[in-house]
Amino acid sequence: MGETSLTWLKKQVKRLKIEVLALHIAACDPRTPLLAKLLAICIISYALCPIDLIPDFIPILGYLDDLILVPLGILLLLKLMPEDVLADARSQAKGKLKSGSTLGSKIMAGVVVLIWIVTAICALTWMKSTIYDPLEA
Repeated sequence: MGETSLTWLKKQVKRLKIEVLALHIAACDPRTPLLAKLLAICIISYALCPIDLIPDFIPILGYLDDLILVPLGILLLLKLMPEDVLADARSQAKGKLKSGSTLGSKIMAGVVVLIWIVTAICALTWMKSTIYDPLEA
């Protein structure tokens, strides 16, 4: 007999949790290339950030960025990660999920806020130097 849709969906959500946690663990591994680490920071930050490229209140388009950009980023990240690092990270992620020990949401929220603050400061500094240069006055 086939699986019900709810059972299938629960399995997919569990699998996604394992993959995301494994990507985080793999990104912290010293064997992971720098490009993959930087991409992991960007993807995790974007996925957790309440500010989207296209706001969610815009019909249909508001959710497309979450449904397309985040999964595409995860797929790219999976391609960039070394297989041995990813295999080790997946086994660690399964163990952490079974024991109930996962990422602290407050720590991750702090990291996301810190990244946005640094980005805002850099953008404001760039805008100030581009728009208003006191030496030209």
